[in-house]
Amino acid sequence: MPDTVVTVEQLGKCFRSGAETVRVIDRLSFEVASAGSMAVIGRSGSGKSTLLNLLCGLELPDSGRIAIAGRQFDTTHNAAGPDATSAWAALRKQSIGVVFQEANLMPAMTLLENVQLRASLAGKTAGDERHWLEQLGVANEANRFPDQVSGGQRQRAALAMVFAMHPAIILADEPTGSLDRQTAEDVADRLFEVQRDTGCALILATHDQALAARCHDSLDLGGSH
Repeated sequence: MPDTVVTVEQLGKCFRSGAETVRVIDRLSFEVASAGSMAVIGRSGSGKSTLLNLLCGLELPDSGRIAIAGRQFDTTHNAAGPDATSAWAALRKQSIGVVFQEANLMPAMTLLENVQLRASLAGKTAGDERHWLEQLGVANEANRFPDQVSGGQRQRAALAMVFAMHPAIILADEPTGSLDRQTAEDVADRLFEVQRDTGCALILATHDQALAARCHDSLDLGGSH
């Protein structure tokens, strides 16, 4: 049986909107195993990005428990303040790869240097950074800066950064949303191919039903709030 990388139990998150309390995540439970993939779908405002932020510690839950890559967090841990913040930061650095809709690259560094930096921050010394650029189809642009390449090439480099850290899980928030259809399909192909080959888990938030259908499971957060 594959190892369980993510366990979410009775997760809840609210926000204040003026005098109103808006419940974005309500008693949510699910699991994702290593090499597994899950699409998080739902209309804008349904909580997709909020869920990904909870899963990497950028938001803290109001209720429930998250176990991810061998670490557990719940509202008791959150109350510890700096200790929980430090634990989440370490987990993001070493085990959680995050891909945004817009590639998050350092503009003053080449694509290769960006990948090398991310691997270094994760404490990985495999020296395979150029290999990941080759896997993602941008090895020829390795020594170019982000503003010298296309949006699709930047997004491929962002994926190379994530795979170079050898994460236990990738959290991808609309990773192809800013790309044209053909480029989006090419980038998605690379993402699923390398995710399958490396055996890491993937949670993908998307509006794209075709992209969601490529995942093993799906989680529908429903309509907007």
